[in-house]
Amino acid sequence: MINYRDFAKLDLRVGIIKICESIPKSKHLYRLLVDCGEENLRQIITGISKFYSSEELVNKKIVVLTNLMPKNIMGLESQGMLLAADYNGEAFLLKLDERNEKNVPIGSKIK
Repeated sequence: MINYRDFAKLDLRVGIIKICESIPKSKHLYRLLVDCGEENLRQIITGISKFYSSEELVNKKIVVLTNLMPKNIMGLESQGMLLAADYNGEAFLLKLDERNEKNVPIGSKIK
């Protein structure tokens, strides 16, 4: 169990995927460039290519954990984590309610 103070340390933001590319020599990794309302796009390396095509991901609003320590994956720095549910080994992206998606600006903090 964690307390609320620990949960409050998580910086969860609304982001939009601008670029999605396959990573050479990888079966399941994508390199995403995500706009989280910051000065620069955020690079996120994620293993969801088995579940989503790059066309499905570009311009999708997603939930991003922005204050995760960067990690090198296949020589690329991942600067956050997108949130997804895992059900029976399949990934399901957490995204905004479609009817409200247009009303929530990029970079909005999730509380």
